[in-house]
Amino acid sequence: MGDYPAPATPGRAANMRAIRRANTKPEIALRSALHRRGYRFRKDYRLELAGGARVRPDIAFTARRVAVFVDGCFWHVCPEHGRDPAVNEWYWAPKLRRNVERDRTADAALAAAGWQVVRVWEHVPLTDAVAAVVAALAGPADSGRLLAPPFGCRRQARMAHS
Repeated sequence: MGDYPAPATPGRAANMRAIRRANTKPEIALRSALHRRGYRFRKDYRLELAGGARVRPDIAFTARRVAVFVDGCFWHVCPEHGRDPAVNEWYWAPKLRRNVERDRTADAALAAAGWQVVRVWEHVPLTDAVAAVVAALAGPADSGRLLAPPFGCRRQARMAHS
């Protein structure tokens, strides 16, 4: 096990323990909106890909081979809202860098296996996030589109949904 920084306060420690890996509020909102539209999917579904790669998308449409990730701005280093850690930088900077590298590796492994990847930042409006997922589901499975790219915080144009 690695070295971990001591919590600054008991309150900070409680806050960090409460952070979820899955079922975050933006993820639940997106899943609920997709479910209301009639889409069925697997949540937090572990995919075993060729070469031993394991990927766990937040939302997986297995029949259409679309993997959806709802990325938090801090944890996945959003260029618009992510910020450098102010405390314990020796610990957080490499950890956040590994998160970004893992995202890129997962995207490449999924694309190589024929999956479309949709990455949505937590700050993207729900209507835009739903539109991005619906567009990926409507498109051909081999298009290899990466919607709402995780490494360039491009705001998506508002799309009218049907």
